[in-house]
Amino acid sequence: MRKVWWVVLLVAAALGAGWQSLHWSAQRLDGQRAKFVEDAGQLLLALQQYKEFTGHYPEGQNLDIARALLGQGREKVVILTVRKSDRNAKGELVDPWGTPLAFYFSGNSVLIRSAGPNKVWEDAGSPGCDDLFRCN
Repeated sequence: MRKVWWVVLLVAAALGAGWQSLHWSAQRLDGQRAKFVEDAGQLLLALQQYKEFTGHYPEGQNLDIARALLGQGREKVVILTVRKSDRNAKGELVDPWGTPLAFYFSGNSVLIRSAGPNKVWEDAGSPGCDDLFRCN
């Protein structure tokens, strides 16, 4: 009988540790998603400030946009909120998982896209898509 209780106790401990591991992993992922939301919000603000100063959004790909916001574009406008943004070795603005962000502009609208935790660009309609989006 003692052996049975010992096995039950071990199984319960293993299940508890497994659940705690999953819970910690979900909390970490939620923290990174929250960081994306916060960072993208700051970038949207920076892009809006840039547009107010210059009359248009920065043009080009991620690196061109990052340079323009840091005052290295033709307008020489420095947007200070971008200094804290995460960048890779090339200088591109990246998400919490280190993947360069994608920027889409249409009229007065801006969309910032992250490839998400799996670092793969996916169709938003596909099952399991973890890409993240933020727009103004």
